Amino acid sequence: MNGPEVLVPIAFFAMVLGIVLGVPLVRARIRERERQAAGLLPDSQSADRLARIEAAVESIAIEVERISEAQRFTTRLLADRTTASPPPAREGL
Repeated sequence: MNGPEVLVPIAFFAMVLGIVLGVPLVRARIRERERQAAGLLPDSQSADRLARIEAAVESIAIEVERISEAQRFTTRLLADRTTASPPPAREGL
């Protein structure tokens, strides 16, 4: 009974144990590296970067408002057009 039939279950349980212990350790290591990478930027660079992002978001918001205003205008024109009388039919065509 010391043959390969014993080796397979032992290898299986060793693999399961390695996964159960290894996955949390790897996740903790990744989180630690992400925290270190996030802390690499000095505060002045972070503030400048955040200011640029805020400016970009504000300009996008203005453009979206312009687009929505144009959409409302177009909708109003189309609604007025459908309530007005249709043009007279041309004869001879």
